[in-house]
Amino acid sequence: MASSKGKIITVVGSGLIGRSWAMVFLSGGYKVKIYDNQPGQASRAIAEIKKQVEELQEAQMLRGKLSAANQLSLLSSHEDLSEALEGAFFVQECVFEELEAKKSVFQAVENHVGEGVVLSSSTSCLMPSNVFSLVQNRTRCIISHPVNPPYYVRLVELVPHPETLPVVMDMAYELMTEVGQAPVRILKEIDGFALNRVQYAIIAECWRLVKDGVISVKDIDLVMSEGLGMRYAFIGPIETMHLNAPEGKLLFLQRQKACVF
Repeated sequence: MASSKGKIITVVGSGLIGRSWAMVFLSGGYKVKIYDNQPGQASRAIAEIKKQVEELQEAQMLRGKLSAANQLSLLSSHEDLSEALEGAFFVQECVFEELEAKKSVFQAVENHVGEGVVLSSSTSCLMPSNVFSLVQNRTRCIISHPVNPPYYVRLVELVPHPETLPVVMDMAYELMTEVGQAPVRILKEIDGFALNRVQYAIIAECWRLVKDGVISVKDIDLVMSEGLGMRYAFIGPIETMHLNAPEGKLLFLQRQKACVF
């Protein structure tokens, strides 16, 4: 992407996710406008962000090339939506996980921005076709689902609406990469996206093993924290299978098919 200098991102919603997104975008040198319709909430968010950014700098954990002071100089709070959206090229919605609320937000946002502004939601599981159902131009809509909190966990799932243009997906991917996140492309909308589907499959099997008396709660947690979790922090399940057999994952599956299937 071109230089972030002078470019504006608007964050709608100033809770934990909204504040974290603001910090991520600030670290990339973007001007960030935070909007919240609750009186005083956006200003309180600014104070909390200032505290966190200064503490991170003191601990030498601040992301980005800019100092805490320089990052904070790019941040502003707003209680007027049209003012918050003025000049923005990217809007990140971070209101609570309730479909009707998100639909209303995007309907309102669309009334104040030009056709080229990307509309992005932080939803963790709501389908894009539902979230953006009240938006007239859905070609510029995308889900950018972070792992909580996004400042510390880099993964972002990018999920397109069925009408989303490929260039919008590409732009979101480049933006997330530029600000230090680790984006993945979900190629079509699906309930739960990828992260939650994998996570809930693991949780379901853990509950099943405990319920059937196979293992204790304490020990199934150790299976993850001292085994799979440590491995998966470095390589994923497909790569693990591939590396576990000299001739790759096909041989692994042939050897392990009785257990795997």
